Amino acid sequence: MAGTFAVVGVIFAAIPGKVLAAFNYLAGGLDWPESTTEPYTLYLALAIAYMYVVTLLAWKMARHPEERAYPWLLVHGKAASAVVCIALFVLQEQYLLYLANFVVDGAIALFIWWLCLRSAPRGVVAERTTGR
Repeated sequence: MAGTFAVVGVIFAAIPGKVLAAFNYLAGGLDWPESTTEPYTLYLALAIAYMYVVTLLAWKMARHPEERAYPWLLVHGKAASAVVCIALFVLQEQYLLYLANFVVDGAIALFIWWLCLRSAPRGVVAERTTGR
């Protein structure tokens, strides 16, 4: 599943308009209405789903602070969002929104990462920082 998710993510990033056009082609063959090819259609749903997942992770962190997986997953989600936004800012268009999201999600990722290292048992922190 992880490989499939990664490939689909690359496809969405590389050819977002063509993904929408392909689904419209299929919809036409089924006599279903075509969606607009403006990216907010499918990608709005994906953005809302992402925000649901990170909200759930934050809620689970608050309810189960002893569980180590939730904060690390949140670090990964927010760091990925930040990296994608700075890449789009540099490679696509210098939209303020990309830069703002890079700063905000990057700061959240770093803060949660710092909390994870700070609250981990001493041996675990040493092991993570030295690789031993």
